Amino acid sequence: MVGRVRLVSFNLLHGRSRTDGLVDADRLRTAMQALDADILGIQEVDRDQPRSSGLDLTALSAEALGAPYFRFSPALNGTPGGQWRAARDEAPAGFPAYGVGLISRLPVHRWEVRRLAAAPIRSPVLVPGSRRPIWVQDEPRVLLAAVLTARAVVRTVATTHLSFVPGWNVVQLRQVVAALRQLPGPRVLLGDLNLPGPLPRWLSGWHPLAEVKTYPVDRPSVQLDHVLAERPGPRVLAAEARALPLSDHRAVIVDLAEESGECRERARRCRPARDGD
Repeated sequence: MVGRVRLVSFNLLHGRSRTDGLVDADRLRTAMQALDADILGIQEVDRDQPRSSGLDLTALSAEALGAPYFRFSPALNGTPGGQWRAARDEAPAGFPAYGVGLISRLPVHRWEVRRLAAAPIRSPVLVPGSRRPIWVQDEPRVLLAAVLTARAVVRTVATTHLSFVPGWNVVQLRQVVAALRQLPGPRVLLGDLNLPGPLPRWLSGWHPLAEVKTYPVDRPSVQLDHVLAERPGPRVLAAEARALPLSDHRAVIVDLAEESGECRERARRCRPARDGD
């Protein structure tokens, strides 16, 4: 029997709806349940931020998925676009933070964090609706990895959100790949890499498990969100980019084949793959 392990990467845009601009806990729960991820990497994640009603978006997503293993790791402590400082450790409870989250239904043996410095210079960014770019200071980034307890189709899964600054995101991707190679394989990276289409494959040597357009959400023209694996990669049953009622990105969904022997070795359900699932 062949089971299914579903990996998802999703830039949440801190849970904001693209229709009314609000962050609603019930809407987020519904979106997470629709994804039905076994392992979910989320980016642009708030915790205790006023703009997202003080919600812990990672914990809320994990609850919706019924996933007992989850962690939020801040890239910065404070408010994006306001007062903040680069995170050097985990933010205390109740203090606004912003970063990435990783959620798993599969048992996690340990967590690993690698901090990525911001670009040292300001960079031009073209704001939608404007003909002139604005110069923006880059923010620090973070890599969050989970080493799974049981032997499965993957052993290490990580998520990150790389810089928008051209060239600097290339440096960060190479740092990420080097860091992940120190962890047990097979390894998979989920994330908004801010690198279009085939560039992550060319730069990292890792294999894309999904080649789908993810941004902007309504009429996607480019893939910024990726699921990458080292060769030889796991067998892919299905892959898609799915629009949800929040965020300006589509979620990348990848279903991996898991053989029955792997299912027996793990203390979790082995869900058969279904046509069209």
